[in-house]
Amino acid sequence: MIVTLDEMKVYLRVDYDDEDDLISSLIATAEELVTHVARMSVGELPVNTEGNIKTAVLYTVAYLYEHREEADHHQLMLSLRSLLFGVREPAF
Repeated sequence: MIVTLDEMKVYLRVDYDDEDDLISSLIATAEELVTHVARMSVGELPVNTEGNIKTAVLYTVAYLYEHREEADHHQLMLSLRSLLFGVREPAF
């Protein structure tokens, strides 16, 4: 896991447990999106995920959490590609 539930709740400034299941689900979704955009599996991600990878997961969860009804997934993917440009595996 790149980001823990507690880390994410601090980032989102959520102090209650009512949405823990939702936030956990969004973390899993964000990690999957990040690995797809980076063109890596979770096991291939760099050991130190404190840089752009962690930031990308935090950003993705926050975006999906805040824009539940009207998320612009195209814009989200463009932002992820920009964040992960340095670690993204080249395509064939």
